[in-house]
Amino acid sequence: MFSLPNKVTIIEVGPRDGLQNEAKPVSTESKIEFITALQQAGIEEMELTSFVSPKWVPQMADAKEIVSAIPKIGRQFVLAPNDKGIASALDAGARAVAVFVGVSNSFNKKNINKTTAESMETLKPLILNLKQDGLFVRACISTAFYCPFEGAIKPEDTMALCRQFAEWDVDELSVADTIGMASPIESYNLFHKLVDAFPDVLMTAHFHDTRKMAIANIFAALQAGISRFDSSAGGLGGCPFAPGATGNVATEDVVNMLHRMGIETGIDLDKLCEAIKKIEPYVSNSINTGMYTLYKNRL
Repeated sequence: MFSLPNKVTIIEVGPRDGLQNEAKPVSTESKIEFITALQQAGIEEMELTSFVSPKWVPQMADAKEIVSAIPKIGRQFVLAPNDKGIASALDAGARAVAVFVGVSNSFNKKNINKTTAESMETLKPLILNLKQDGLFVRACISTAFYCPFEGAIKPEDTMALCRQFAEWDVDELSVADTIGMASPIESYNLFHKLVDAFPDVLMTAHFHDTRKMAIANIFAALQAGISRFDSSAGGLGGCPFAPGATGNVATEDVVNMLHRMGIETGIDLDKLCEAIKKIEPYVSNSINTGMYTLYKNRL
């Protein structure tokens, strides 16, 4: 028999991870309409935006306006990579902060021009201060399975990085298959080890669908004890610093699979597709995920 949870929490990353790569500007008003519609669909945990330099990620230049305007429903994350970003996020009223680091040194250098060890050295005092102030801290672990520059990542390296964050009392670890190369066996094995090693930390799986294995990897992670998953409405997004990383797993396809298996998510699938419909005119590529295509064909 399969070992599956009764309920799964979806962390929607479309407004940040999904839109950050868009070449043409998406207006603040359109983002707010999208986020509000996602909330109305029942999504209670969401990555809203990121407090990064507009020079590098111009799509996120309106981060302060987004945080200020969105109704305070559930847990709302903002990505803040350094002390300046964190200060801006807190000033805007954020109460849950996500930081990120890659297991791979090469990826980390391409992303923020620091080695993994240098990044961790910088992050440690920031995280300790955030925890002292009572904020929720989410650590995003990139290239946990494979790196576009180094190839396969040793599971023990991912475990060691997660252990450092756990020692700093982060609330959540979001562990990512950044370029979508993991297999279901690799997904099960790594998440089984992580759940066993860090029972007091919320453990979240983040899969990309580059090679169309994200749904299978989610099913494998479910059996390893994972009940939290990052996903992006419409399958929007990907990492600009990881060649071949396009394609977050689509929230609507994950929700459909979970509901078909009798697993609760608290999300209304039709309302979720309505939310995607609101953002589709403003993104570069047509959205053709399985459930959204079926939804559009019903109209």
